[in-house]
Amino acid sequence: MLNAFKNHTEEQFPFLKNSRLVIAISGGIDSVVLAHLCHKLNFDFALAHCNFNLRGNESDADEDFVLDLGEQLDVEVFVQNFDTQVYADENKCSIQMAARELRYDWFYELAQQLNFDYILTAHHADDNLETFLINFTRGTGLNGLTGIPELNGNIARPLLPFSRETIEAYARSEKIKWREDSSNSSRKYLRNKLRHEVVPILKEINPQLLDSFQNTLQHLNDTADIVEESLNALAKRAIKHIDDNHITFKISEFKKVNNPKAYLFEMFKDYGFSEWDDVVNLLDAETGKYVRSSTHKLTKYREFLILTNCHSELVSESQSELFFTKSDIEVGKVQTPIGNLFFDEAEALMDNSKTTIYVDAERLKYPLELRPWQTGDVFHPIGMKGKKKVSKFLKDEKLTPIEKESTWVLTSENKIVWIVGRRADERFKVTGQTKNILKIELK
Repeated sequence: MLNAFKNHTEEQFPFLKNSRLVIAISGGIDSVVLAHLCHKLNFDFALAHCNFNLRGNESDADEDFVLDLGEQLDVEVFVQNFDTQVYADENKCSIQMAARELRYDWFYELAQQLNFDYILTAHHADDNLETFLINFTRGTGLNGLTGIPELNGNIARPLLPFSRETIEAYARSEKIKWREDSSNSSRKYLRNKLRHEVVPILKEINPQLLDSFQNTLQHLNDTADIVEESLNALAKRAIKHIDDNHITFKISEFKKVNNPKAYLFEMFKDYGFSEWDDVVNLLDAETGKYVRSSTHKLTKYREFLILTNCHSELVSESQSELFFTKSDIEVGKVQTPIGNLFFDEAEALMDNSKTTIYVDAERLKYPLELRPWQTGDVFHPIGMKGKKKVSKFLKDEKLTPIEKESTWVLTSENKIVWIVGRRADERFKVTGQTKNILKIELK
């Protein structure tokens, strides 16, 4: 196995030889064998062990074993203890999910702080098959059936082509010691049920199961490449506008394809949506209808779908009003949730635009307030007689719901000075009697 591992790393991971590595090690056979193989190849690595404190003395014995292994291999060992049960309760997730999140968060932090180039995990071919079956039984798209990636960011899995049987044979031939996790024999977890009850039957039916499975993964990954190419082509045609807060898609482009639901799923699957029939129904829904996930909102507006990050809405709500004193204005620049406002004295009046206005400075009463517009707000549009509701003005401007939600106003004593980025107010305009002109610009 050592030669096979050496050849595999030279072909697929040639960069590991000259990199600083940290191996995620539990004390089980897979990660211990990985450590021994890397030691044989003289890789520069340390060990990182998570004690999840879920199995009492057994967890502590695993930690002691890893510390002894570090001394044996003459490498540095990092150990982190977690109160996994408390984390799972607080975050309302399973123990397995809690352990995964805690583990990877710590690995990333460790690699960043100590300048490790790659994190190595000991996933192997049987793990890959089990993950495939888990995703298959729960229901998934194509990406859930393409297997565990060998390289994902700075996480590398050099044991992925090797079977559990091959790893065990190498460990016994080299008289390598390891720890057995008693929880691996429990049928409580789906992975263990598949490992002990389903996979053996499949291997009995097909003794070359892992080889056949690897061929299937290759075909599925080839198909995934075709899907991604097609999806990118549709995205290029469909995306009308994109910025930090939202993406606007043309509905007509989804209707042109043979299977809109499939394209909608692939386009929006990473945004937390689950009610895909509701997403499809947005294509023919009335303006204003939307579907929301825990992180995003997809809104139908005329001939468009608008994807919004819900976090940006929360930011706006948490910073719903800002007050500027005269001293703030004299500084010349104020940072706001909608951009930077620049204030400057002007010697002469220039034409107002959507992003720049000129006002009579002496008509302003401080502090000025910047806030999202509210139902009932009224202003006097510059160049017009009389007043107008802000809601009516925004409707007449044919703004999308997202644009309406992100509209703010600058006020003085509750009088609107400017619908920011839209229209100035007549009451603060520069006249022939104006002595001090203030230029306000949004960037």
